[in-house]
Amino acid sequence: MVIPSFRRSLIALLLAAAAFVPSGLAQQEFPPPQGNGHVVVLVSGTAGPKHDKEFAQAIAALGYDVALFDGNKMEGKGFSGIRSAIEQAKQMPHAVPGKVALIGLSLGGGIVLAYGSLMANEVAVDIVWYPATGFFSRFPGFARRIRVPVLMFAGESDTYRDCCLISTARAIAAAAGAAKVPFELITYPHTGHDFIVGGSNYNPQSYKDALDRTAARLKAAFGD
Repeated sequence: MVIPSFRRSLIALLLAAAAFVPSGLAQQEFPPPQGNGHVVVLVSGTAGPKHDKEFAQAIAALGYDVALFDGNKMEGKGFSGIRSAIEQAKQMPHAVPGKVALIGLSLGGGIVLAYGSLMANEVAVDIVWYPATGFFSRFPGFARRIRVPVLMFAGESDTYRDCCLISTARAIAAAAGAAKVPFELITYPHTGHDFIVGGSNYNPQSYKDALDRTAARLKAAFGD
């Protein structure tokens, strides 16, 4: 069958476009005010990237090139999911070469903590906000394997689906302390799950403190 020239051109255009579609996970870039910056890979919770857009913008405003990924699509992918996200993020137009920072929220926090905290060759710092910590009981000795400095924020009133309990956060911190690995837990009284800006339990005081600590830890990690 002879394909008309218009259809041939259209097919060629579609094939060319497909060749430039990045493989792996979808992302959204939030460039820093100065144009280029160190990369922050931000992994969302179950509510998805749209829910965390305002938070991503706040991190970018600190001077970092933020790549926002959907934690739902990374669940179950293990190290390969994190590595794929890091490689994609490092290809962003405004990315500065070098190690990246990981920030995870809820489900994304659990993913970032469970896998990213072990990836010292790729990751400069691992910051998790009210992370899902159910994996901890399934991986004895997890804390001893931590190789990346971890900063965890947890609400003391967090009972969301029993995924992110303060008791588990404290157990991880205690195990990390015993193992003498770089781990810091900050807890907030009268604070529930999803306390970020735009979150269902937004807590201005807890959020501001955690954001300030995040800014300081990112600055220290990248030597800014």
